[in-house]
Amino acid sequence: MGHIEIDKFRMVGLAIILLTGIAGHCGSLSAADMNPTIDSIVAGIEKRYDVPGFTAAFDQESILKAMQVTDTASGVVMIRQPGQMRWEYQVPDPQTIITDGDDLWVVRPQEKQVLEGKAPSLFGGGKGAGFLSNIETIRKNFQITLEPAVDETRHRLKLVPNQSQVDLMAIELEIDGRTYDLLRIITFNVYGDETRIDLKNVNFDNVPTASQFRFEIPEGFDVVKMNP
Repeated sequence: MGHIEIDKFRMVGLAIILLTGIAGHCGSLSAADMNPTIDSIVAGIEKRYDVPGFTAAFDQESILKAMQVTDTASGVVMIRQPGQMRWEYQVPDPQTIITDGDDLWVVRPQEKQVLEGKAPSLFGGGKGAGFLSNIETIRKNFQITLEPAVDETRHRLKLVPNQSQVDLMAIELEIDGRTYDLLRIITFNVYGDETRIDLKNVNFDNVPTASQFRFEIPEGFDVVKMNP
């Protein structure tokens, strides 16, 4: 698989992904935590992520089963409500995905290239990482089932889109039973490809500014239109 194809797969993987927030807490689980309902878990997530924004580090692994390719990456993500995201890939190659909820830019500085398009085609309706910037879309856009717990400290939900999507078959969320932080988000498409992201060092106090979700194309960069 060539460099551009790997980058393209990573971008599509990001569009249908998600994340892991790890928080260390002591103490025992309450009776409600030990016997959760879908509504109580989703309500806990909604309350936890009902914030102006947050930042985090992330690790991503994407598995393209048909080609037996595993692609890994890591970087920093910034989220600002509603609908604004900035994913800064640092390893293995610099690449930044920026959206203000309407416009979308994929910036490849080493190639002096910017892919430009509209965010709804990749992130609209709660697709992909889109629900992180508007957590209410979980209830609105997905059928939710409670899956067997990973262990006694984690809940697990399965989300299936209300409307059929080629690029997304299902999402699995692993949730901290005490804090309702999202610990792991795994997405699957119709081809059996799998993308998982772990989000680390989540900081709800560090709210990104609006200017971080706009991008001015530098002189000398080639511009490629992604979608009409």
